[in-house]
Amino acid sequence: MNPRLIVKLLAALNLVLGCTMIIPLLIALILGQPDAKAFGISFGITVAVSSIAYLLTRRSRGELNHRHGFLVVSLGWITVCLFGALPFYFGGNFGGFTNCYFESVSGFTTTGSTILTKISTLPKATLFWRSIIQWYGGMGIIVLSLAVLPLLGVGGMQLFKAEVPGPVADKIQPRVRDTAKLLWRVYVIITLAEMLLLWIGGVSLFDSICHSFTTMATGGFGTKDDSVMTQFGLYGEMLITFFMFLGGVNFALHYMALKGDIKAYFRDGEFKV
Repeated sequence: MNPRLIVKLLAALNLVLGCTMIIPLLIALILGQPDAKAFGISFGITVAVSSIAYLLTRRSRGELNHRHGFLVVSLGWITVCLFGALPFYFGGNFGGFTNCYFESVSGFTTTGSTILTKISTLPKATLFWRSIIQWYGGMGIIVLSLAVLPLLGVGGMQLFKAEVPGPVADKIQPRVRDTAKLLWRVYVIITLAEMLLLWIGGVSLFDSICHSFTTMATGGFGTKDDSVMTQFGLYGEMLITFFMFLGGVNFALHYMALKGDIKAYFRDGEFKV
């Protein structure tokens, strides 16, 4: 066991999360909303703690075995959900920290349960954060880190296999980092397609973005109290249903289809079932 290497990987993972808090922070600042302070504090805490932990362990080297991979992934989800709950806590709209952590876990794990009863009253930056953490969880925060952080390439396949269950864990490219990049590229392309189609269909740009995030994650966090019941209409509901189906399909098959091999879907037993 190499605890310093594990701490280093966890620190890098949470540093990625902290940097993504800049997006809702900017939204809050531009719109002049009260949760700007909450995101500013959360960003500062997450980046500071992760940076200190990384600097203290940056010289750690070594290989990860299967046990290490499962440990990093398990602790990664726990710590990511912990830091992801901070904007909810400092925003003051979710009650105690237990509620905030529940909401964060529900988002990152794409469970979709919520403690909220009045969703539409939340500031837009907070609604955006609820949606984007679910989007991250849809593909996997570990897979995201493998795509953007070369330092996680050490023992990366162990993390990849521990994070992604089922056939998608087969490498599409020789390097696991390239596989992670390709999977995220497909994920982003399909998400952008849904955003555009919802927007063309008359849904506001903000709602199109948030609902596309949660549709692809098959999680279901919404921006209104009744989700899509009144604001989307039949067109929007059918579109979301279709893209949620796509979100449930093995993304390796989507990649092969985008490369021109449409028949890959029908060679896959899981897809046919």
